[in-house]
Formats: sequence, structure tokens, C-alpha cells
Amino acid sequence: RPEDAAVAATLTRRELEILRLLTQGLGTAAAADRLHVSRATVRNHVQNIFAKLGVHSRLAAVAYAAEHRLF
Repeated sequence: RPEDAAVAATLTRRELEILRLLTQGLGTAAAADRLHVSRATVRNHVQNIFAKLGVHSRLAAVAYAAEHRLF
């Protein structure tokens, strides 16, 4: 759907990468280790993802990604 593509396009490459890791069940620490960044950086990206997707939790972000087939 075009609106799905529009939302996905607003996410940066790193935000999409972090969202993908969330869909794989990784938490903040594991994602930070995998990407070689700080936990604070991951938390900041997660908050940006929430704002862009209009959700308020990691579970909702993962559900959004699955429902809209972002991956």
C-alpha cells in the first residue's frame, strides 16, 4: 500500500535496522551490542520510531511492522 511505503520512507536506514532487530526480539542492550552503539543511541532511535509510526511501545512497533509488511 502506498501509505505503508510513505511511512517506511520516513524511517532512516538505522531506524529500520533497529526496528528489524526489535522484530527479532532483541532488547536495547543486545541491539546496541550488535550495532556497536550505546544503549542511549538505541533508545533515541526507538523513540523516533515510535513517533514516526504513531505507536507507544516496542510491541506496537513490531506489530505495525508486521501488519504493514515493512520487512
